Order: sequence, then C-alpha cells, then structure tokens
Amino acid sequence: MLKKLFAPTDLTQGTPWKGILQFTFPMIIGNIAQQLYSTVDSIVVGQYVGDNALAAVGSAMPILNMLLVLFVGISAGVNIMVSQYFGAKNREGLSYSIGNGLTVTAIACLILMLAATPLVKPMLVMLNTPETILQGCYEYLMISVIGIAGMAYYNILSGIIRGMGDSVSVLIYLLVATVINIGLDIYFVAGLNMGVAGVALATVIAQGISSVLCIIKLARMRQEFDFKSKFFAPKAQYVKTMIRLGLPSGLTQMIMSSAMIVVQSLTNQFGEQFIAANVVIMRVDGFAMMPNLSFGMALTTYAGQNVGAGRYDRVTKGAGQGTLLAVLFSTVITGVILLFGKGLMGVFTDTRELVDLSYRLMQILAVGYIAVAVTQSLSGIMRGAGDTVTPMWISLLTTVVVRVPLAYGLCYLTRTPELPIGRQECIQISLVSSWVLGALVTTIFYRLGRWKKKAIKQ
Repeated sequence: MLKKLFAPTDLTQGTPWKGILQFTFPMIIGNIAQQLYSTVDSIVVGQYVGDNALAAVGSAMPILNMLLVLFVGISAGVNIMVSQYFGAKNREGLSYSIGNGLTVTAIACLILMLAATPLVKPMLVMLNTPETILQGCYEYLMISVIGIAGMAYYNILSGIIRGMGDSVSVLIYLLVATVINIGLDIYFVAGLNMGVAGVALATVIAQGISSVLCIIKLARMRQEFDFKSKFFAPKAQYVKTMIRLGLPSGLTQMIMSSAMIVVQSLTNQFGEQFIAANVVIMRVDGFAMMPNLSFGMALTTYAGQNVGAGRYDRVTKGAGQGTLLAVLFSTVITGVILLFGKGLMGVFTDTRELVDLSYRLMQILAVGYIAVAVTQSLSGIMRGAGDTVTPMWISLLTTVVVRVPLAYGLCYLTRTPELPIGRQECIQISLVSSWVLGALVTTIFYRLGRWKKKAIKQ
C-alpha cells in the first residue's frame, strides 16, 4: 500500500474527478508548504526586525519572480512533455525529455547568475524603492540569485515527478524542506541577527535540500524511463519542443511579473505602510491561491496523460469535474478570509493600523478567487494538451492591457488634495477586474476547442 502511494499514477484510467482530487490533494498541501517559505520569512522579519524589513522582503518578490521566468518556461515545457510521453508509454521520449530538461536548467542557472547580479540594485532604484528598505531588498535578491539553482531544480524536478503521476513524494520532500526553512529562519534572524539576509539564506538552503531529495527519487524511478548519460546530451527535437511548449508559459510569467513591477512602482509611492500591507496581503493571497494553482497543475498533468493516450473524451469530462472542484474549494477559502481575515493579518504584525489596512484591501481581493479557479483549471487543460500560447495571450490581455492601465487610471481619477496619489484601494480593484475578465476569456477559448490540435507528435 505504501509503495503504491509513492508510485507513478496513470490518470488515463478510473473516474476523472476521483483521480484529479487524489492527485491534487497532496499538491495543495505541498503548495501550502511551499508558500510557508515566503510566509515564514515575512512573519520572522515582521516580528523580529520590523515593518520596514517586512516591506523589503515584499518589494523584492516581484523582481525575483521576474528573474525566474526562464525556469517557469523550462518547467512548463518539460512537465507537458513528460505527462504526454508517460501517457503514451513512450519510454525514449520520456527519457530524453527528462535528461534534456535537467541539462537546459543547468545552462539557464549559469546564465541567470551572470546576467542578473549586476542588475539588481539598478532595478530597485528604477522602481522608486524607498531608501529605508533599499538595502534589505538588495541583500534578499542577491542571495536568492546566487542560490538560484536549488529553487530552479526543485521546480523542474517536482514537475517531472508530478508529470508521471506522483504528487505524494514531492509533498514529503517539500514538507521536510519547509521544517528546515522555518528552523533556519528563526536561527539566522532571531539567533544571529542576520535580518533580511538571514531569511533569504534559509530559503536558499531549504530549497537546495528539497531539490537533492527530488533527484534521488528520480534516480529510483528507472522502471519508467532510462537515466543514462546519453539522454542528458541536448537533442534538437526535444529542446525545440521544450522551447515551443515552455516559452509561452515563461513569457506569461514575465508578463505578469512585469505588470507587478510596474504596479509596484505605483505602490511604492504610497509609502512604507502601504508596501508592508501589500506584503501581508500577498502572503494571505498566496495561501488562498494554492487550491487554484494546484488544480491548474493537476489538470495539466491529467490532460497531458490523456492527450498522450488519445483519450480526449476523458479530457473534456475531467475539465468540467476538475473546474467544479476548484470553484468549490475557492468558495470555502473566500468565506474563511472574509470571516477570519483580521486574525490572519495579525499574524504578521502587531501594528493595528497595518492590520486594519491589510484586511480592508484583502476584502476586495477575496471575491476574485472563484474567477481565478476557472482560469487556472481551464488553462491547465489547454497547457496539458500542448496549447500554451492561448493562456499567454489571455495573460497579456488581462495584465498589460487591463490591469496596469486600470490601476494607474483609477488612482489618477481618485486624486484629491488629501490623497495626491489617489485611493489605495485602486490597486486591488484593478487586480480583481483583470481576474474576472481572465475567467470569461479563458472559458470562451476553452469552448472553441482549438487546444485539441496541439498535442506532441509521438
């Protein structure tokens, strides 16, 4: 029984919703654990260092996400290839996808470390980062960039393992790393007084450990694929497919991160307290988004395996059942946030004004999580089938065309002598508006069915 729990799962068999839920549940727990990385960072610096340190960590995150677009693309491409080749029982294609994915990741890590290091401080200055938090942001980003390999390989390796239907092993390794991260956070910050640099170092070490555990697991899965040196040598057919599938997902992440950075520049103008409030919101938002992201990732694997097996009837059925599950989870989470939001905000800071501001802004966002559930689920189906371009264009529409202009426009229209920059709530209103539009457009393109023609040729 235990061996079966940690074994690859064939999602082309059985009742769709049961398989999706069974596969998704460990991912929800795992994604919550992963969110604890940044949440514990925020709690520790907020409680032991202060609100400015909390703001420093939050201001660094959009830039860090921007720097990770390479790995988002690689991970997305490899995950789709692995799930489709696994579903088709194509051992050679699966072996080359895994080996080439690990090699390309190593190259990307080297490029990022060399290219990003000299750009960190100029980017922070360009974004009007307040002088009081500039050094903290810089330290957090530099340590994260130098230790990027752990984060990159965990994301790639966990995606590969999940693509073969094993979400439980990834969960166990992540839980181990999360416990290590929490312990190191407290030791480095409360014990050694390392401040923001301490939480960054703790995260880098914990993610490195989780990636090592994943590679050990992968090396033991040789009954599914061949783990030989020849499969690590880049092969044009597989690298091109990886780029074709992964580039749109990487660009999607870049678009979203770019929009966050542009909006962050506006956010910074409201001052340290509003920046800190947004950090608190992002942490709670991260947990609220976990079911949506988990169902999206699970449906990518589900669709990939069934498309690889030629079971489009199961893909359609699973899309409806999986989306309904995601909406139900999001509805419950929205209720929890609305009922217990102030208590959640109080975990991060003792400053009453900051708690009240964070809760007021969070109430605006809460209503949008159901829309995100629809977007993530149906986008996951399209990506798993090989259509990563359509979700990219939808992200471009909702973030660049809608969210950024709406945020600046609403702030401009609400300016008064007392509020020279505008109302703070405009930032959250623009985000919710983009979420609702994204759900509508994604549903339309899913129903058009063009994603059914994008499968990898076996």
